[in-house]
Amino acid sequence: MGLLVMILGLVLFLGVHTLTTQRDVRARIIASAGEGGYKIGYSLVSAAGLALIIWGFARYRATGWIDVWFPPVALKHIAVALMLPAVILVVASYIRGRIYATLKHPMLAGVKLWAAAHLLANGDLGSIILFGSFLGWAVFDRISLKHRSDTGAPPTAVGGPANDLIAVAVGVVAYLALAFAFHPVVIGVPVIGL
Repeated sequence: MGLLVMILGLVLFLGVHTLTTQRDVRARIIASAGEGGYKIGYSLVSAAGLALIIWGFARYRATGWIDVWFPPVALKHIAVALMLPAVILVVASYIRGRIYATLKHPMLAGVKLWAAAHLLANGDLGSIILFGSFLGWAVFDRISLKHRSDTGAPPTAVGGPANDLIAVAVGVVAYLALAFAFHPVVIGVPVIGL
């Protein structure tokens, strides 16, 4: 049951995020619902999808775990190492500097690294579906951006190397918080000291 709920959440969350790549459909929805209506609907569907993903995955982990393969410990260490640049890239998408200017879409690069790292470290069906879905979406979204005439967002000022240093510092702090507090306490899986 948990796996199905998680899949429904993925369909909602990633479906609404994929809608942004469909510029004509998005424009028609905005024309009929208005900009505010579109944003409210987008936010509500995203939040509902995320809640279903979290609840479904937690339920699956508690009651319906299905092993597909057993990753060696070395892959878990590689995953821990990959998470540092993944977190820094996500932060760099908000604190924009040279990292942002070079990659253009560091959020998508961070999501791809996050998903790939978790696919390396987890061999159960639920994890493969969850992280594989996010990886597939991020790849699709990046490809779609290359074929669009607009970026989907208003132009934003980009800072210099100081912003990169701030992004790296904030990313390291966020990484440590995720590794030492969030993951073991909220997810229930320690990642440091494997």
